[in-house]
Amino acid sequence: MNCADLHGFVPAIVTPFTASGDIMEDAFLEIFEHLLSRGASAVCIAGDNGESWSLSAAERGRLVRIAADRAAGRAKIILGVSAPTLAASLNYVRAARENGADALLSMPQTYVLKATDEEILRRFEAIGAEGGLPIVLYNSPRRAGFSMSIDVIERLSEGCNVIGIKESHRDFFHHSHLLDRLADRISVMTGPCHFILPSVPLGARGFIATGPEFTTEAPSTYAALAASPNETYRRTHQQLTGVYEALMGIATWPASFKAALNLIGLPAGLPRDPVMAATGADVDRLRATFDRLGIARAR
Repeated sequence: MNCADLHGFVPAIVTPFTASGDIMEDAFLEIFEHLLSRGASAVCIAGDNGESWSLSAAERGRLVRIAADRAAGRAKIILGVSAPTLAASLNYVRAARENGADALLSMPQTYVLKATDEEILRRFEAIGAEGGLPIVLYNSPRRAGFSMSIDVIERLSEGCNVIGIKESHRDFFHHSHLLDRLADRISVMTGPCHFILPSVPLGARGFIATGPEFTTEAPSTYAALAASPNETYRRTHQQLTGVYEALMGIATWPASFKAALNLIGLPAGLPRDPVMAATGADVDRLRATFDRLGIARAR
């Protein structure tokens, strides 16, 4: 996988669990097929949506294997390998390599809440050396506790086999400067879904975001919408904004996202411990949001 392959709609898939915490593989593959039908060019496994914190290396490898077999070349497979320790990340890297992943998605060291530039650089050098797979950086200040600077992102892009970044900083100044400096060198993928359409004309090549699963317009049409804003553009942007606000404000992640997928008829299952399922009142709020935004629900 190279920079040119990282573009368009790249969803982070959920991991459906039963009430006892078992992975529902058939449900996972049904959602996977739905994402491909919406135009996904690649799919991220074991990201935040996939409850990466609860998945072992063996479980990640199994999900990569069944996804790669089902994709049969129709989409690339990216595995999340973020972890507090390098040893844990490298276990995930090996699971990715051995089971057919095309690339890795990684934050810097998580839960430490701070890292020097050298610590970040050494982490990604080690990840790149272990697997031989291309890396998609993941900058999420809310998850990591700090933000990678654009200077550090630039240094990483010059080595470590980095092909792109999922940029989840909620500051659009940061996005604007990142795109201005690096959009011609790596694939910048937008994270916050209310930034998707505004970012496309600035050079973003796509999005790894939660929300495009629900819009009336297929995510594969967003680039065309951004090139010529009209009423459909405005409606899509408002749907993305409204859905994102609702999902982020309800329950513990990704319980709201799973509940929302269930509302549109996809078998997202339940969260795994320690996350509890969305309540009936939570689901009612999501249902009301969908109705207000004109998003179709399963009946």
